[in-house]
Amino acid sequence: MMPEHNPDSAATDSRHKGALQTLTLGALGVVYGDIGTSPLYTVREAFHPTGGLSVQDSTAVLGVLSLVFWALILTVTVKYVVLILRADNRGEGGVLALARLASNALPVGAIRQRSLILLASIVGLTLFFGDGLITPAMTVLSAVEGIQAVQPGMKHFVVPIAVGILTMLFLIQARGTSRVGRLFGPIMCLWFITLAGLGLWHIGHNPSVLKAINPYYGFVLIESLGWRTFIALGAIVLAITGGEALYADMGHFGRRPIRIAWFGMVLPALLLNYFGQGALLLRHPDVLDHLFFELAPDWALIPMIALATAAAIIASQAVISGVFSLTQQAIQLGLLPRMTINHTSETEIGQIYVPRVNWIMMVGVVTLVIGFGSSSNIAAAYGIAVTGAMTIDVGLAAIVAALIWKWNKWTAVAVFAALGLIDVAFFAANALKIPEGGWFPLAMAVGAWFVITTWRRGRAVLYEKLHGSAMPVDLFLSTMREAPLRVAGTAVFMTGDINTVPLALLHNLKHNKVLHERIVLLQVLTVDIPRVAELKRVEVRRLGKGFHAVVVRYGFMEQPDVPGALSKCRVHGLAYDEMQTSFFLGRESLLPAARSTLGRARQALFIFLSTTALASKVFFRIPPNRAVELGGQVEV
Repeated sequence: MMPEHNPDSAATDSRHKGALQTLTLGALGVVYGDIGTSPLYTVREAFHPTGGLSVQDSTAVLGVLSLVFWALILTVTVKYVVLILRADNRGEGGVLALARLASNALPVGAIRQRSLILLASIVGLTLFFGDGLITPAMTVLSAVEGIQAVQPGMKHFVVPIAVGILTMLFLIQARGTSRVGRLFGPIMCLWFITLAGLGLWHIGHNPSVLKAINPYYGFVLIESLGWRTFIALGAIVLAITGGEALYADMGHFGRRPIRIAWFGMVLPALLLNYFGQGALLLRHPDVLDHLFFELAPDWALIPMIALATAAAIIASQAVISGVFSLTQQAIQLGLLPRMTINHTSETEIGQIYVPRVNWIMMVGVVTLVIGFGSSSNIAAAYGIAVTGAMTIDVGLAAIVAALIWKWNKWTAVAVFAALGLIDVAFFAANALKIPEGGWFPLAMAVGAWFVITTWRRGRAVLYEKLHGSAMPVDLFLSTMREAPLRVAGTAVFMTGDINTVPLALLHNLKHNKVLHERIVLLQVLTVDIPRVAELKRVEVRRLGKGFHAVVVRYGFMEQPDVPGALSKCRVHGLAYDEMQTSFFLGRESLLPAARSTLGRARQALFIFLSTTALASKVFFRIPPNRAVELGGQVEV
């Protein structure tokens, strides 16, 4: 007897398949933009004169291809796609999510280990910011340089065109990318199909290039070069830049679409193109300068340049969006001061715009393009930040494997130490680039590190000033007389510690001589998970005499909405009426103390950051006409 067909089940399967296809196509456009444009420059840079490799030497060509092949297999495929993508922090990825996952897995008393993980996450964050400046400059310049393959005399137009494209890209960020973003997937799909097609065409002319799959050729190259292998590895690493985005973008697309896109299209297309470039080099060593564009026939050269430029813009957009997303996480975790965050899409929660970061990035990227002048020069600065971040990822993943995946401790150490050794080798190779330009991303990372650590230390000092000697709420309530006049309505006092009396409340009582009928001491906490379930959003505790303590929790991927959270207090017996509620916020004026534990430089920077930070009422979405700010002076 034939089983009865269930139309509802068939419809559900169809919708699921359609959603999977959409997410997979979206992953092609966002996740793989950076690594997908690496063929523009990787093989060319491997034969840079400083590396000592001769393009005339077929063994060197095969050796480079072998190292590229195994870098993509071991570092990207095995480490990220197969292993690290399993480190799912409730659907989110990235260095901060991975660090929180590893930290939460440690025993309760492992304070030192948690401090080291926090340190590693901050270093990874700062390196990502440094890399965020390099990628747009490198990819767009590499694509625009294709015009020299058409007309060598157009070399002087490369930098102005690249600057114009990048400036326009940053200027349109405020409008969001939801509309143009729909084109990202199809364009990158065409890009990868083109990469594969061109590669296959040239492999067909010289199939012997496929011998490079054998790791023997890579070992031969390493043996022949000796210590100069590190110089070659500094170029090989360009093939895997962007690999860390696989994990960072997991929250937007999910593990399965990212894996399907990688194995189904991206990896085959990249390998075919790299081997196609090798096949062309073996036949025509003289085409090295514009190797990628020489893959295309003459009639397709201009369309190829246009497609490469579009792919470079998409890769840049993906990096910019990634920096915005990581900045939001850092703000929520207290690593950076509050900034304006605009949501540019009503349907896509991940599409945000951070104006201050956008303008800083624009100045940095344009400065890079003008200062370095060519993609080959920028290649000297490219890679060190990426390999540093990858090394941190592998260490954190080892902790997750041992404590969460329940691997045998020594198995976890062996597997991730072997993968980490590759990262360390790449990092050491890129360290040789520091004098030639590698100092730039490191300088950016050090600057970001100084800002983040200054903000954290300054907030700790300020917290101690405000709450260290504050009166406990229990003591205040026990000694509070009935004399203060109680007026109708609700007063919400935001505080960093609901167990002590906020200064704003004391100032209000001192100057206005009144208290509201209902007093809410409200504390907003960011927890170590991406998003908090609505049922666990608020916690309400009655303190007596009309006082309530309310704790509102948000994940590090969420944007706080205090009025929205208070509306959920009704089920806990605390009714919220916006028209009957006033929000009292403390706004401290910071003054430099004569003797500060921060030091002069950090003291001045912290005061500046605090002064320019987004106002609490805006960040927490408090209606301006319901907010009362009570200020005071605090020395830090």
